[in-house]
Amino acid sequence: MRHLSNCCILTILLSIAVAAYTPGYASLSTFHQLQTPSRTRSVFSRLRDGLIRSVWSIPSCTGEGGASNDVKSASPPPSTLLARYGGDVVLRFSINSPEEAAALTEAVHVLFLDVWEFNADWVDIRLAKEVVPSLLGLLPPSLQHAHTPLMHDLAQAIFESYPSLTFEDPSPRPQDEHRPFSPVLQASPNTDQTNLFFRNYQPLSVIIPWMRLLRSLFPTHVRMINVGVSYEGRDIPALRVGVHPTNADKPSSPRKTIIIAGGSHAREWISTSTVNYVAYSFITAYGKSQEMTRLLEEFDWVFVPTINPDGYIYTWENDRLWRKNRQQTSLRFCQGVDLDHSYSFQWDHDSTVANNPCSESFAGEGPFQGVEARRFANWARNETANNNVSIVAFVDLHSYSQQILYPYSYSCATTPPALENLEEMGLGLAKAIRMTNGEEYSVTAACEGSVDSEENQEKKKKFWPRIESGGGSALDWFYHELNVKYSYQIKLRDTGSYGFLLPSKNIVPTGLETFNAIKYMGHFLLGKKGFEVEEEESREGSTAVAAGKHDEEFEDDAADVELRRRRRR
Repeated sequence: MRHLSNCCILTILLSIAVAAYTPGYASLSTFHQLQTPSRTRSVFSRLRDGLIRSVWSIPSCTGEGGASNDVKSASPPPSTLLARYGGDVVLRFSINSPEEAAALTEAVHVLFLDVWEFNADWVDIRLAKEVVPSLLGLLPPSLQHAHTPLMHDLAQAIFESYPSLTFEDPSPRPQDEHRPFSPVLQASPNTDQTNLFFRNYQPLSVIIPWMRLLRSLFPTHVRMINVGVSYEGRDIPALRVGVHPTNADKPSSPRKTIIIAGGSHAREWISTSTVNYVAYSFITAYGKSQEMTRLLEEFDWVFVPTINPDGYIYTWENDRLWRKNRQQTSLRFCQGVDLDHSYSFQWDHDSTVANNPCSESFAGEGPFQGVEARRFANWARNETANNNVSIVAFVDLHSYSQQILYPYSYSCATTPPALENLEEMGLGLAKAIRMTNGEEYSVTAACEGSVDSEENQEKKKKFWPRIESGGGSALDWFYHELNVKYSYQIKLRDTGSYGFLLPSKNIVPTGLETFNAIKYMGHFLLGKKGFEVEEEESREGSTAVAAGKHDEEFEDDAADVELRRRRRR
């Protein structure tokens, strides 16, 4: 019998699972019956990307498997997208003084603008073109010309972020009607052929069957759990990966557990895909690499693809740029709470958005009003209090800006205990990423990851006005309330060319570099604080520094062994 790679096996089974759970990709979106877009790249887009990288010192994406910022489609977006986003732009403002920061912060709150991202040098804001004059009128003269458009056609960028099948006519093409089924995946020469699941972003109706499939294929070390229930009644699914000791004569100490979560902000699709990629890499490496096997024996790894399933589904079916959850607020026409400002520790530290249900950063009317945040926190508390679990690390994946942030987020006036350990591991995570694909991630306290500080002549920091409140974050809550010694928020690719609309070609390289960072975290917690490579690991190629090399691991892994074992029964 012809050898089937793990990719083929998972793809075949995934196709069955998807067919059982969804009527078709086209039904996942209100946009359908469009032709498959071509994969050409416009000259204008290439010039645009080069200009942005040149002006803002943005490194170009590197690595095998599609790290380049190719434009997915030259086809125009459907009328529904044009109606919703056609008049919007994303502007980057350069901030050079506390007065400029204060003026921009006030204007954002007055006009209820959508702040996409910010750091110590710039702020990215999405707004309607007709609102631009109003914004500039609220700003000092120095800011009225200190902005650069990042996206000239937001609707087109959104259109290209969806998988092609989302917009494709579901009826079979004439040339495919009589084509016999074959397990061999056919793909264009320029696409990754080794794992179909990670070729595109996936909706939740595909992710959940995929998680169930992994649980059934790898029952020895994978369990599917729920870490809460959403506002609209959906489970918040997670994969618990690990191998527990079986010596019943020896009392078991609390099980060391590491949580990798994503999707708190619904529109940050790369965070959800990256959690899935890292989970898959850990699951399929068990028994193949001595190093990875030990990590699964020493720790439980809990992978939560999206804390915000209601919001994530809403981004697929209604509004690609939706950020918050979907619960009702005191204003019927302004739904949603920002889950990452909803935790109880230092909740609403900055009250500027406390009474603004229409704000993208609305923290609710009290601590833990965000349903998903409250239930996730309750699950974590219960694990430590009643289930013999010790959470030793927490990683909250977001996008974008390529930063590794450690506590505290709410204020820079308080220094976290064991700051040196947080910085040491953070720098190691950044190095692991850099050694993978060459991407540069900065490492800093979360409070400094915004436009809020400068150094005066005496080298003492002055704090600038905050663009957005840092209170009530999951990062601070896990660190301070649950005593998780190593808590981080990692903001993934990119640094502004695409923002939340990162092309799907970046899924594999982003997942690979994050996998290597999380693997380094496990080594660090085991006392290995360098980058030693075991001889066996080197032979197996499990630390390949390119996505193409890493994908070779999936060609003959435990999925094949598991299915052969089942056939022999």
